[in-house]
Amino acid sequence: MGAEESTTLYRPVGQKEFDLIAASGFREFPPRLGSQPIFYPVLSEEYASFIAREWNTADEASGYIGYVLRFAVKTNYLAQYEVQKVGSATALEYWIPAGDLSRFNENIVGKIEKIVTFLPAKSPSRKA
Repeated sequence: MGAEESTTLYRPVGQKEFDLIAASGFREFPPRLGSQPIFYPVLSEEYASFIAREWNTADEASGYIGYVLRFAVKTNYLAQYEVQKVGSATALEYWIPAGDLSRFNENIVGKIEKIVTFLPAKSPSRKA
């Protein structure tokens, strides 16, 4: 029996969300707030970096810091969701309803990994 296929996704987050993910042992994303009806993992590091660099570092609620996280999700689970194009050709994301996030977390393969940190000075710090 072979290993299940997985899809690599990315998530731009600010400090509060990063801290909650770290508290889970980098195993799951925290529940959405009432003002956040969807969870949107993105398909490219480039798009996630744009959001983390341009939006999170300018946002007080994000602690003026942006992280790019990389993780894998079972491909057969993702098949129930359509990829949404929300701008340029690289602005592709999944829209996961907040109520589905627990099940989404159950389908994460391995750990969530921090790959880039953006500070307000807009100079990224890559994790070794």
